[in-house]
Amino acid sequence: MAIRIFVTGGTFDKEYNMMSGQLYFKDTHLKEIFELGRCTLDIDIRTLMMIDSLEMTENDRELIKHHCMSAAEDQILITHGTDTMVETAKVLAQAGLEKTIVLTGAMIPYKFGSSDGFFNLGNALAFVQTLPDGVYIAMNGKCFSWDHVRKNKKTGYFESVR
Repeated sequence: MAIRIFVTGGTFDKEYNMMSGQLYFKDTHLKEIFELGRCTLDIDIRTLMMIDSLEMTENDRELIKHHCMSAAEDQILITHGTDTMVETAKVLAQAGLEKTIVLTGAMIPYKFGSSDGFFNLGNALAFVQTLPDGVYIAMNGKCFSWDHVRKNKKTGYFESVR
């Protein structure tokens, strides 16, 4: 069965306007990334929204949950902004779905060329295929249970909390 990928925006998919100096959203870069990575997995990509996670509302999280519940696939990967990734993971975990759901993102936009997004996405694809049902966050080469992780805003890395 395919892996369902839901795109929600976040730094991963931001573009840079050289004239204004602003970051903005245009479209997801996932198809390009999968082509560059020579990905042969059966994947189904759906864009749910293209927003910064700091602007994400509870209604947005409910929409993500609804799509996860409705998806025929048992393996779901969500690209998401890193600032509120844990909050969305909590909403999904509380739904009690019998699926493996992995959220990932990037600290640096993919289009900058030095993004961690490519690495995080590859790891998330491996984790979603091998982990048991549950909700996880895959960042920096590590995978965390949704309830044992936080983003360290001083270091820019995700870390385990117990």
